[in-house]
Amino acid sequence: MEAHNEAVASISARLKQFYERREPFRVYHGSTNSTRTVAKSRDNTVDTSALNHVLEIDESKKTALVEPNVPMDALVSACTAHGLIPLVVMEFPGITVGGGFSGSAGESSSCRHGPFDATVNRIEIVLPDGEVAQASKTDRPDLFWGAASAFGTLGVVTLLEVQLRAAKPFVELTHYRASSFPDAVERIQTEVAKEQVEFVDGIAFSAADLVVCSGRLVDAAPAGTKPRHYLRRRDPWFYLDVRARTKGAKQQPVVDFVPLADYLFRWDRGGFWVARYAFDYFLTPFNRLTRAALDGFLRARVMYHALHKSGLSDTYVIQDVGVPFPASPDLARWVADAVAVWPLWLCPIRVRRDGGRAAAAHGLHADFADPDAPEYMLNLGVWGPGPRRYEDLVRVNRGLEARVAALGGKKTLYAQAYYTEDEFWQVYDRAAYDAVRERYRAAHLPSVYDKVKVDDGAKRDAMAGSRMPRPLRHVRPFQGLYGVYKAWRGGDYLLQSKKKGKKRETTTAAASPHSNGKS
Repeated sequence: MEAHNEAVASISARLKQFYERREPFRVYHGSTNSTRTVAKSRDNTVDTSALNHVLEIDESKKTALVEPNVPMDALVSACTAHGLIPLVVMEFPGITVGGGFSGSAGESSSCRHGPFDATVNRIEIVLPDGEVAQASKTDRPDLFWGAASAFGTLGVVTLLEVQLRAAKPFVELTHYRASSFPDAVERIQTEVAKEQVEFVDGIAFSAADLVVCSGRLVDAAPAGTKPRHYLRRRDPWFYLDVRARTKGAKQQPVVDFVPLADYLFRWDRGGFWVARYAFDYFLTPFNRLTRAALDGFLRARVMYHALHKSGLSDTYVIQDVGVPFPASPDLARWVADAVAVWPLWLCPIRVRRDGGRAAAAHGLHADFADPDAPEYMLNLGVWGPGPRRYEDLVRVNRGLEARVAALGGKKTLYAQAYYTEDEFWQVYDRAAYDAVRERYRAAHLPSVYDKVKVDDGAKRDAMAGSRMPRPLRHVRPFQGLYGVYKAWRGGDYLLQSKKKGKKRETTTAAASPHSNGKS
């Protein structure tokens, strides 16, 4: 812990300097899965990229003591060496523990355990004035829940204790076809109600072609069964394999046995299916050979690097939105009509916090502690090319935000937010959020809204600092090729430094792999 404590002391000293001047700051983690454009420079940034270690695995307590920049693949590797896994493992290997906590990340086991933040026992956090504080669900629960989903606007989380469970070598994964969205929602609810089921999500290939995937941990695959693999270059992408294997099944479920790591990170290759659009963009044939040949560029870490550097995220609808089960068919119809993007990801999440209002009604999502509110939300992952005109892209995103709010839902804030400030605070609990910020001396910092709103200034600065020749910017395919080149070259794509009044990119390698939260 000595190296950890020294790093925390350095962060504390840095925050004290900002606090004395009442200056806002950005937190540099090393990398991100967010699609938002951010404006960071060395002058306004607290560097936490060295906090990327698993410090302890306690087999008796089934907990892991983890620094925030540990990515999921490293955490899973450390835990499985002890026969354990986290209760919730985010779908991309590079998503970090801190990103999952600060960004309300969820995955298929969230139907049982809630968002990732609900599986954390306690945190260490450096408050804006430099105080190093401890918080848990029972000790300073306001600080704990206030920091969850706060995106660093309450302080800098430097350590987390994560709950674990016994691991098993395989996931028995049963695929159920559905011919309508209401039928798929009914199947999802049926599977969530089964005690033995540990993982539930689904894929809507179209309004009439959906598959619900229900899984549980098992010790072995039956003799003679060929396990399904998804992580190797020669393996199929998960969503393509699911569609192929269920296409002729009609109403009969299809059962697969998937090695644990292949299941946990099944969405990594192809980034769900978002990489499919890159083939269209570059006019490249989409087949098994081209996917294998380009495999190194089609994994989430590299994809997000290219997405940031090319600026193409500004031309896509990339949103995760959740509504109560009864409202989800209405939302799906709206998305089908207004966005017309397929497939969609379906992921049920138990959002209700245990402990009741007194213990858990704090922070941005204080309403998740309300026992009278819906226990579950169905998350829809809506990811795909948007309208070509920026004004139309904004209109579609704002329409999606408005529809979700009207249906009693919320969106995950890793993506760009197009709300006005008044609209934003009609959805999220400003009173509970501001109360925690005031209590812990963070009111002078930018709010969550300030961090997640569309920042056209940051976009302009990022493009101005680009080394891409100006005549080729926003020109297909050069814009995309620039992102691919920067992803191939590697290096630090978030942090900028200032020199002679001009911004330039640095090439300092990130201390930890590309990571953050989606969730």
